[in-house]
This record gives sequence, structure tokens and C-alpha cells, in this order.
Amino acid sequence: MLHTEKIYKGKTLAILSGGGDTPAINSSIENIRKRALLLGFKVYGVRTGWKGLLGDGDIVDLTNQPYNGTYGGTALLSSRTNPFPTEKNPESRVPQIMKNLKRYKIDVLVTIGGDDTNGAAKRLYEQEGIPVIGFPKTIDNDLRTHTTHFYNKQEIDAVLCPGFPTAAMLVSHMARHLRTTNESHQRIMVLEVMGRDAGWLTGSALFGGAEIALVPEYPITQDKKEHFFEVVKKKYQEKENLIIAVSEGVRWWDDEKKEMSMVYASAEKDEYGHKRFGGVSGVVASEISNKLGISARSQISGYYPRSGNCNIYDAKLTSALADKALDLLLREDYGKMPVMNKMVSADGLEEYNTTAIDMGAVGNQPLQDIYYNPNEFNFTDAYVDFLKNILGEPYLPSFGYKYKKVFPEK
Repeated sequence: MLHTEKIYKGKTLAILSGGGDTPAINSSIENIRKRALLLGFKVYGVRTGWKGLLGDGDIVDLTNQPYNGTYGGTALLSSRTNPFPTEKNPESRVPQIMKNLKRYKIDVLVTIGGDDTNGAAKRLYEQEGIPVIGFPKTIDNDLRTHTTHFYNKQEIDAVLCPGFPTAAMLVSHMARHLRTTNESHQRIMVLEVMGRDAGWLTGSALFGGAEIALVPEYPITQDKKEHFFEVVKKKYQEKENLIIAVSEGVRWWDDEKKEMSMVYASAEKDEYGHKRFGGVSGVVASEISNKLGISARSQISGYYPRSGNCNIYDAKLTSALADKALDLLLREDYGKMPVMNKMVSADGLEEYNTTAIDMGAVGNQPLQDIYYNPNEFNFTDAYVDFLKNILGEPYLPSFGYKYKKVFPEK
């Protein structure tokens, strides 16, 4: 007689997503849910991240419901709730979480998030023994995944997180679109891109024509600032228009305060101690205009790169990582996070190119030095090679014609 009993029948797996949204979270949820159902789990969704496990709980049943993984964002909603004591909320809410996991009979928890959400999950696993699997998520691409990028016989410790591929595509498109208005007015455009601690996403603007970039890993000191203006002037004179990509978390020298500072849209901190950035592009554009006498404008990409539908690369990436999560579930190997073992094109996004890392080894990963040239304020060929796996070849659009100037006849 054929045995058809599923291995985890009678068990419940819950999924939550926390922190900033990305276009790939629903894809991650859909793919994790499918694998869990194959194993016989009942599948719950925890709404609004860790907040959904506080109080009476906010839980939905995903077991027999359709789920659209192509649509961006997260249907489970999100928050920046921290279960552990913080300056903003000194009370530990861990007891509430433990109580609700027991009340709702949740046997395994899958947390989709960045360093904050998965960092909290790691602490709960270590301190309380919660069976948890972390799932990577961030458009900043700064969650350490130990993904090897092979370049010119070198092995580079790179990063590849769901959400970043779609966001990188959208930033490159935005830079490309801005070139037409830039050329028309012979301007410099300073495009601000999300990136609190790392410039991975900012680099994608070069695939749409940005030729200079500022990233958080390399602060703009007083001396660097003067050199930056020289490089900008030289680059602008070559084409009489220029796009500069700037990470929101760049530290920029303040001439009045005589110190480097960051630009915040709000001084209020979230529960993980982060202020909201915004506006450094306006500061840089204003100083370029004043210093060089060249018309400069700022454009903040804002939430646009983290919005909209999940692209094909992200969809295949979340599927491959969910396959690895299934493997972790089968082996009951908790406290781990599935990641890509190496940097590959879309065709290589398969389970055999994945691995799992201990959640204690996650943390943040800034740009490697090999990816950025701080003297020229631009990304290197190594970074181009890294991003080509996702976006293909860079494209520098232009009007394409040079007309002969006419002078009045004598």
C-alpha cells in the first residue's frame, strides 16, 4: 500500500515579514508557503511583522488561500517593531511573543527581513529556542549572505538579497529616463538612492547612465569634497550634462559646522534606533551650483525602487532560496538562512547553487573596496561584472546627433 501521509501533517508553520518592503516579499511568501504545504504544514501568516505576535496576535490562515507572489510589497503587511528592549520602548515584549506562539500552536517560524528583523529572530532562537528560519530581504543588498563573486580569478565576498534585483532594475531605469531632461537643459542631475550604510543599490544607477557616485562607505571629507568638485567639472565639460548618483546615507562635509554630517528627513528614530534619511541630493546639487556655476537639480528616487511588481530575476531567486528552506525544514536545521552560494545569472538560480548560513553570521556587508574607486567617485569594472548577472550590459543613452553650427554669411 502506497504511503501518502505527509511528514509534517498536524504541524503549523508561520511566516512574517518585517522592516522596509521590497518588490520580492510576496514572491518569498508564496514560494515558502508552497514548500511548506508540500510537507504537510498548516501555514499561517503573521501580520505587521513582530507586532502581529504581540497582545492577542494578528494571525491569518494562508493554507487554502490563493496568493499572488508577483505583486510587490507584502500582503502580510510590515512594521519596524523590535521584540527586545530599546531606547524608544524599554519593555521586553518577548514574553508576549512566546505566549502567542504557544496559543496559536506555531511549531516553526520563518522570518523574512533584513538585519533588524532576522537579528531579532536570531536572538529569539538563541535565547528562547524558537525553531526559526531566516529569509533574506533588503533592497539595500547589505545583508551579509557570503555569496561568492568570481571575477578575474578572484573570489569576492559579495551579497545577493531578494528585493535588490528589482530595485536595481528600477534605479537604472530612472537614471536612464532622467538623461533626456538633463541633456535638454545641459544640467547636472543628482539622483538620491536608498542606502543607509551601503552603496550597492546606488551603483545600479550607472547601468542607466550615471557616471559619478557617492556612497556611505567613503565619507566626503573636506579634502575629498574639493576633489569631488574638480572631478564633476571635468566630467560635465565632456558632455555638458551629467548624472551623479548619491546614497541617502552619505556623510558630506559641512563647511559651516566644519564637520561631516548626514541629512535626515526626520530626527525621530524607529525601534531599531534608525533615523529616516532624505535630502542629501539637494545639498550636493545646491553646492555644485554655487561652487561651479553649473545648473544642478536633485531628484530623490525615494520609495519608487522598492515598489511595483517583482521582476523575473527576483522571482527565480526567491524560488531557489525557498527550495533551500524546504531542505532546512526537512532536516529541522533551524537558526539558519538560505542564501545563494555564488553570484549567477538568472539561469543559474537553482537550489544546487544555494547554501545555508548560520543566522549569527548574517550582519551587514558594505561594498568591497574592489567595487568602488574613491579617487574618481565611480564604480569599477568588478562591480559592473557583478551587476551584469542581474541587469545585463550597462546602457548610456543619448540623443545621438551633433549638428554643425551655422554662422551668418559675411
